[in-house]
Amino acid sequence: MARQRAFDRDAALEHALLAFWRHGYEATSIAELTAAMGIRPPSLYAAFGDKRRLFEEAVTHYQRTYGAFTTRALAEEPTGRQAIERVLRESADEYATDEHPRGCLVISAAVNCGPESAEVEELLRDLRKQAKAALKKRIDDDLAAGRLPAGTDTAGLAAFYAAVIQGMSTQSRDGAGRAELRRIAALAMAAYPSPGGA
Repeated sequence: MARQRAFDRDAALEHALLAFWRHGYEATSIAELTAAMGIRPPSLYAAFGDKRRLFEEAVTHYQRTYGAFTTRALAEEPTGRQAIERVLRESADEYATDEHPRGCLVISAAVNCGPESAEVEELLRDLRKQAKAALKKRIDDDLAAGRLPAGTDTAGLAAFYAAVIQGMSTQSRDGAGRAELRRIAALAMAAYPSPGGA
């Protein structure tokens, strides 16, 4: 009979996620992961495969939990403007909290990776592109509904807000608090065009 795992897989994944989030993919060693997860290396490999597959699973877990606020905001708000504003506001709150590591895992976990981590960089780059496309879709909704001036560069506007969100993540890791990030969010919303083009 197969021996049952002597650890809680979900709890171990949560601890791995926090380690990756705190230190980044490449800087987080197998020794640090197993210490954080409370398991030995053979158990990590048996349960999760290798470090890269563990990271991919941790990113998926992050998107379903800590990072899910952006998906909810984009889905729930009635207009693109309200959706973008809520994403920025909630990014300020989430990135600056001390309840978990600062910033966004998808933005910061592969900042300083070498060639051997190219697949991890590509994974996170693709997720950031998907996030930018989701912003553009909501901005396009406003354009189609006449809530933006005709000819608005929706791709440029989406790229701008993606850059603001990425910058807020970095600022939070540098110590910016909720109030400062909220100010950035408010200033960024001033760039959202009004229907009259003002």
